[in-house]
Amino acid sequence: MKKVHKNIQDWYKTYGRLDLPWRTTTDPYHIYLSEVMLQQTQVKTVLERYYFPFLKKFPTLEALGKSPLDDVLKMWEGLGYYNRAKNLHKTAGMLVVQRQTHGSAPTLPSNIDELIKFPGIGKNTAHAVATFAYKKPVPIMEANVKRILCRVHKLKTPTDKSLWDIAYNMVDKINPFDYNQAMMDIGATICTPKNPQCKVCPLYDICKGKNAPTLYPTKKKRIVPTREENIIISVYNNKLSLTQRTGKFLHALWGFEATEVPLCASEYIGEVTHAYTHFKLICKVYIYDELDKEQAHYFSTSDIQKLAISKVDEKIVKLYLDTMR
Repeated sequence: MKKVHKNIQDWYKTYGRLDLPWRTTTDPYHIYLSEVMLQQTQVKTVLERYYFPFLKKFPTLEALGKSPLDDVLKMWEGLGYYNRAKNLHKTAGMLVVQRQTHGSAPTLPSNIDELIKFPGIGKNTAHAVATFAYKKPVPIMEANVKRILCRVHKLKTPTDKSLWDIAYNMVDKINPFDYNQAMMDIGATICTPKNPQCKVCPLYDICKGKNAPTLYPTKKKRIVPTREENIIISVYNNKLSLTQRTGKFLHALWGFEATEVPLCASEYIGEVTHAYTHFKLICKVYIYDELDKEQAHYFSTSDIQKLAISKVDEKIVKLYLDTMR
């Protein structure tokens, strides 16, 4: 592997995304934040819209841990998968409490087994923090790396354990930071799901699947189900009623009430759709004018902009405003 490691290092120095802000820092919090944001989200989106504003609002783990969850969710708005934000906030809070007894600033541990104990930090995130923040000689296992390993070893449906075993055997223990960053970049730019550029890949010499790379790994066919909801916008004195969700889905975000059967006096104004990872949501939206202010939380449309709400609720607000014009 020595020659392969050199090929990877040389490729990374020439073609790698060396200037990404989470690659030019040694701050464990900045690196941890980037890893969480980049789960299920493209680099471009994180870089252009979320990473820097979030750090400006919460510049340290301590600032994050001591802030209200509503403020964190508002900064996360539009990024989706809100459990990531809640777990990030909870982990920061736990670290603040831990460090208060020691009288020092909160920071993430460098030990993988310790990292995994915190909410939302799985095996890959723990490895990423360990290797990128603390230069530990361990591999990472995100989607691009998995695809490379499957093609190099000609694997169609490997187990997670077998992939981790391979990853540990392949990792460059002398230069783990550059190696792991390079593997992600190679997967993102060369060893792509479709039309991979095998002949310019630094792993070409050892790749067993290079003659038919798109066969590895086997892609599972996914059927996305559709859900339908009836949404009631209760209006009182030109203000809209929202509630803070308590269920697992979109927990802690503000949103409109769903009902099985629309109220007789409600007026249908249209529908909005939103695609989530595991299902498509269709919302049939109704307006209901309240005669008495029975509910506690009514907001003007300008006040709603200050709340943490989901993308689908943003679409419902827009539909309402378009209808009122």
